[in-house]
Amino acid sequence: MTLRVGWYTTARGAGSRGMFEAVRDAIRAGTLDARFAFVFCNREPGEDATTDAFFDLVRAEAIPLVTLSSVRFRKEHGGSRSRPGEPLPEWREAYDAEVARLVDVHGAGIGVLAGYMLIFTAPFVRTHRLLNLHPALPGGPTGTWREVIRELIRTGARESGVMAHLAIPEVDLGPVAAFCRYPIEAAPIARGVSDDELEASPLFASIRAAGLRREAAFLVAALQAEAEGRHGLGGPLDLTAEVEARLRATPST
Repeated sequence: MTLRVGWYTTARGAGSRGMFEAVRDAIRAGTLDARFAFVFCNREPGEDATTDAFFDLVRAEAIPLVTLSSVRFRKEHGGSRSRPGEPLPEWREAYDAEVARLVDVHGAGIGVLAGYMLIFTAPFVRTHRLLNLHPALPGGPTGTWREVIRELIRTGARESGVMAHLAIPEVDLGPVAAFCRYPIEAAPIARGVSDDELEASPLFASIRAAGLRREAAFLVAALQAEAEGRHGLGGPLDLTAEVEARLRATPST
């Protein structure tokens, strides 16, 4: 059965747009049995030029576009900004309840968090199946992509990967649905090397490039596995072979 995908994004950069286009292209090519049920954005037209350009793309594809400005909603409700490490402000549950009301009429089977810059509250993730990508293998480094790569280098890791986990109320702790792996070149790192020096190294750049190259292909492979009803028995699906096959089949740009 064709998978109906809900797409959640803030659409503020090229990365999330690239993933959207990769999924769209796979659907067009018939290599992904899915369709977009809707695209949701927590920005509204006129808030940001980059986001507006993404809206034009979504409309051109005749995909239902749902928007609700989180900034406007917060101001209208007199809410405070979210702060790292602190509980989400009260207005966030009301916001997510309104998001649910708007998107649920479109009937998505699974949601994808693609550059969505808000954390969903517990009531929302308990009632919506959401996939979130993380640039590491299961059990690998946590944190931002920069933190992940720095840790890989400092520990002399010889491989990394991309994984998709299901969103749960505990942020970034949901069960892993699928992953892919790729080799990296380990190199000895002298003691006392700063984070800035690590990030300026060729190794840092090569790891970042390898991960980015696979993210979109991995997402497409993970969605196709979902469409086929494939789930890991006793653990997440290893989609490495499928991701590499999709990369070989995609012309280099």
